[in-house]
Parts: sequence; C-alpha cells; structure tokens
Amino acid sequence: CNQCDKAFSLKGDLIKHQRTHTGEKPYQCNQCDKAFSLQSYLIKHQRTHTGEKPYQCNQCDKAFSLKGNLIRHQRTHTGDKQYQCNQCDKSFSLNSFLIEHQRTHTGDKPYQC
Repeated sequence: CNQCDKAFSLKGDLIKHQRTHTGEKPYQCNQCDKAFSLQSYLIKHQRTHTGEKPYQCNQCDKAFSLKGNLIRHQRTHTGDKQYQCNQCDKSFSLNSFLIEHQRTHTGDKPYQC
C-alpha cells in the first residue's frame, strides 16, 4: 500500500485495503442509499431488507442473519463461558456481560439520569 506500507500477497486484497484510505464504497444497496467498501458487507446488509437468516442453530429453531450471532447464541447451549473476571472467579459467555459485571468491583456507573 502506498499510503501505509502494508503488503499483500494478492492484488485484490490490496485493492480492498486501499478503500480504507480512499473511503470508496463501490457496492450500493438497491433497496436504500447505503453503500459498502466490500461486497460481503453489502450481502450482510441486504439481509436487513430480505429478512434472510441463513445461519441455523443445530440445537434449537433459532436462525440468524450473521454467523457471529449464531456462534454467540450457541454458547447458551454449550455453557461456554470464556470471559473470566480477573477480580473474582466468575465467568461469562459474552465479553459485554463481563464488562457489566466488572462494574460491581469498580463501582463505575456510566449511565446518568
């Protein structure tokens, strides 16, 4: 990349990366005015219009439009709690739950009336 000196083995990867500098968004949604730098981002966005949920949980009937949301959901079935509090021995399935819990130790109350 001539702007930040990152190197790529594939020309296509360089072109995609350069859009982070130029702000170019060549992939336009045909349902609304949003545009995206990557085609994969457009495809994910289009699911908000179509309601498509291609990622199905194999434990229950829930389906998700994003793979990451399915993975997060599956932790409810496995009991996987990979986020450990460094102040006590509690663990959480989501990092956001850990952050919320840690406020019990710090007394932090970020939301004001």
